[in-house]
Amino acid sequence: MKYHLLNLIMQPQAAFPNMKIPTNKITMKPTVILTAALLCVLSPISFAKPLKVFILAGQSNMEGHAGISTFDYIGDDPATAPLLKTMRGADGKPTVCEGTWISYLTGDNVTLHGKLTAGYGALSGQEPKPGVNIGPEFTFGLTMDAAFDEPVLLIKTAWGGKSLNTDFRPPSAGPYVLPKETQAGWDQHPQGAHGVPKAEDRPKWHADRAAATGVYYRLMIEHVKKVLADPKQVMPDYDPAQGYEIAGFAWLQGWNDAVDGITYPRRHQPDGYAMYSELLAHFIRDVRKDLNAPKMPFVIGVMGISGLREQSTATVEFRKAMAAPADMPEFKGNVAAVQTAPFWPDELADIEAKRAKIGQMRSLLDSKHKDHANADGTMTNEQKNEFMKKFEADLISPAEAAVWKRGVSNAGYHYLGCAKIFALMGKHFAEANLKMLKQP
Repeated sequence: MKYHLLNLIMQPQAAFPNMKIPTNKITMKPTVILTAALLCVLSPISFAKPLKVFILAGQSNMEGHAGISTFDYIGDDPATAPLLKTMRGADGKPTVCEGTWISYLTGDNVTLHGKLTAGYGALSGQEPKPGVNIGPEFTFGLTMDAAFDEPVLLIKTAWGGKSLNTDFRPPSAGPYVLPKETQAGWDQHPQGAHGVPKAEDRPKWHADRAAATGVYYRLMIEHVKKVLADPKQVMPDYDPAQGYEIAGFAWLQGWNDAVDGITYPRRHQPDGYAMYSELLAHFIRDVRKDLNAPKMPFVIGVMGISGLREQSTATVEFRKAMAAPADMPEFKGNVAAVQTAPFWPDELADIEAKRAKIGQMRSLLDSKHKDHANADGTMTNEQKNEFMKKFEADLISPAEAAVWKRGVSNAGYHYLGCAKIFALMGKHFAEANLKMLKQP
């Protein structure tokens, strides 16, 4: 049985029932003299290390749409096969951590608590139990579980389709303001146009944007504070005497900002996403302030959808903007950017490119393109389906089709729902966090 030092001082007979303890003749209470030697002996068992707390936040890819069904694909690569072994127990089922717990807030106020295992990714139908998907949290937690003797708690808050410029907008960034270039374009189209609201609809547009601003930032902070106010609600064996330490934060978001031409009208130009860098810097400062963790390590998961082969100007500029805060002098040594594009498997990238050609061909058939089979528009749906079936068979081999089925469970903007990609993300996020914790 472990005793805190205070218990040993105040109740020595309970700690050592067979030891004869001298008593004070006046008070008739035990007299305990703690020598330096005794203190040295007692101190290792007297002070429990604080609970290590890590926060994970973002949008749909932090939720995680990687099906557990794609775990086997991780083992196909000798480089990641050892990682799969940590993700599964001897029975072949997903590992259940004995030293790491998770509290997960997502969807319409759906909260899950429990020992970390697979299933704390995106939920199907918002069921109040772990599902069939993982996000970065699984291998992030496995890595932390192996790194610490003390217990670990992950607090994850993630919702699909949320932007940093509005939904997660940090308080110190101020209210959302329509960029001047966007306003100038709107002024030229009072009747509205593609993506431009009519003049009479704009007051409501601004009111809706104002109402949405910062909502998910506040939900995130409220959930973290609620859990930390009583960690026993997640970890029944938590001892308040040990306390806790907020030891890191991982951020994986980006899609809604990357495709937002209203907020980033120059996104196809150099520094077109500079505002994202500014917003993320505000976000880092604000979460540290609101959680009273001024030097909390912060990991930025840089959006890597479509992998390293995706080199469009907008993509390159957005990735650069996401990573930029890690190079700011004020964040030196306690903010790190992890590029996720390298985790996209080349073989899946090759098949994805072929599947894109299949989609393009179908569009050409439907649009009666003059250079393709249905130029005169006489093909029936059955004929088009047969044409596409042969086109796909000629383009994608049975072996490639099998690999795709084995490794993919969702769309490209969800990193193909590939567990290998998410497992690598979680592992590298954790390692970047640990590296910052070890710095002086």
